[in-house]
Amino acid sequence: MHSPYGMELVEDCLSCKLCSEGFFCRLPKAVMEAFQLLKFTIGYPEGATLFVEGQACRGIYILCRGRVKLSTSSTDGRTLILKIAQPGEVLGLNATMSRVAHEMTAETGQPCQLNFVKGDDFLRFLTQHGEACMHAAIHLSRECQQVFQQLRSFTMSTSSQRIARLILDWSHGDSGLAKSRGIKVALTHDEIGQIIGMSRETVTRTLATFRKRQIAELHGSTLLIQNMSAIHELAGA
Repeated sequence: MHSPYGMELVEDCLSCKLCSEGFFCRLPKAVMEAFQLLKFTIGYPEGATLFVEGQACRGIYILCRGRVKLSTSSTDGRTLILKIAQPGEVLGLNATMSRVAHEMTAETGQPCQLNFVKGDDFLRFLTQHGEACMHAAIHLSRECQQVFQQLRSFTMSTSSQRIARLILDWSHGDSGLAKSRGIKVALTHDEIGQIIGMSRETVTRTLATFRKRQIAELHGSTLLIQNMSAIHELAGA
């Protein structure tokens, strides 16, 4: 099925070629067939809002293709980007299972394909399929680990260490493309700062230092890593 956003939607999970290590892609065939009856495949353009912080939760979104920015805001208007969700991740899982409002805002960073399942249908599905329920528990556990790691980074790391860890995460997410063609960074310095809890000015100064030390250099929207060993050392990997 064609989408108006420059990509072809894949609606059949059983024959999908976008298969990832994510939430539902590795479930048994019978469980996948049951899930297929519940979900709606939707295409979104770049900049579309899936849900906003404080909004009543309608259900879960499984990201099949593209990237989604998850953020939260303080009372004084400051924004913190919690993460950039990648294919295979489930959005709104905690809110759906806890039956609470969304605790963050989700916005597409590029054209995306997502599968949507209504909250009540999804909870019923989990009670009927133990393996899917276990996958949900693992997914929530990983989300908690990521939040802990982010909090520790904010309180115990220098600006160079935070940016090095972010670059390392990006390089893993791009399946090693960092070594050959560079990493595509569709974020401003301000948005990078929102991810790692730094000001835009500090991000700019730190990247300038990386460039002078020939560690990494940003050319337009492409980040070229010149010294991966230094990135690993700074990130503590």
